[in-house]
Amino acid sequence: MKTVLIVEDDLINARVFSKILTKRGGLDVKHTENVEEVMKIAQSGDADIILMDVSLSRSVYQGKSVDGIKITQMLKSDPQTSSLPIILVTAHAMEGDRENFLKQSGADGYISKPVVDHQQFVDQIVALLPKDDNA
Repeated sequence: MKTVLIVEDDLINARVFSKILTKRGGLDVKHTENVEEVMKIAQSGDADIILMDVSLSRSVYQGKSVDGIKITQMLKSDPQTSSLPIILVTAHAMEGDRENFLKQSGADGYISKPVVDHQQFVDQIVALLPKDDNA
């Protein structure tokens, strides 16, 4: 079973995403907003894809305040985690934001909140999951 790591500081959003992904997508879900934990899970290969909230208001890494863009940049610049697919999730979806966020972060995809079409949400995530050779 594939595992989605949800990096989200809003517990309600995290619960909603989690429910959609497990019920509709048949996926395993982990959730944390702790940046050290995110790095550890990514480096250990315990997640197949990351859903990254862009505006993490409380996240701190090595003493500095970081947002989802910064965490994504860190993961993408590390050879050990650079191929891990990351989808940015944000409520701040203005015209042009998508391209800016993707370009800045190096993320693989972008979903705006609120998630209205649950099936499309699952499909977007499944489309970016690494394919198993035997599947």
